Amino acid sequence: MEENFKIGEIVDAHGVRGEVKIYPTTEDVKRYKKLKECELRPKRGENMPLHFQQVKFFKQYAIVKFQEINDMDEALKYKHAELYVDRAHATPLYEDEFYVADLIGIKVYDGEDSYLGELKDVLLTGANDVYVVDLAEDRVVPGDAKHKPQKEVLIPAIKDCIKNIDVENARMDVVLMPGLLKESN
Repeated sequence: MEENFKIGEIVDAHGVRGEVKIYPTTEDVKRYKKLKECELRPKRGENMPLHFQQVKFFKQYAIVKFQEINDMDEALKYKHAELYVDRAHATPLYEDEFYVADLIGIKVYDGEDSYLGELKDVLLTGANDVYVVDLAEDRVVPGDAKHKPQKEVLIPAIKDCIKNIDVENARMDVVLMPGLLKESN
């Protein structure tokens, strides 16, 4: 299981006092107000702890003033850097909720206990999440002259499809609704 979770990426400087504009990668952007610190992981250079001084919101962004960044030039150095928190500071989960980082790479099995593939991404659609599963080589649906082979399947994260998730054993059991996999020729 992952011990650190990405909570955002610095997309630009904001103003001259060292504030940064952050694109949040967390479902609850308001959580920035509760955080005291995070870890900055720049594209170049060493990781460093940052301490939240002020947080406000603009459109889909968080505008944050960190104690360690004091002017626009310094803020610009961290453009595209990622921000992480450790598991202890992650948003608490409700029953039957999981951190996306814990789901990536999990093995997925269909209703007949046959290996389907590996979960590679989670799409946050608003209504319900959608799990993107890379199909195992023997489960790829061949294409034809008009269609490419189906190498992945999108599975809605609803009770009708997801029967069990066991993060400890990296296993997910699913029931594929009709139409999720193309018919083989």
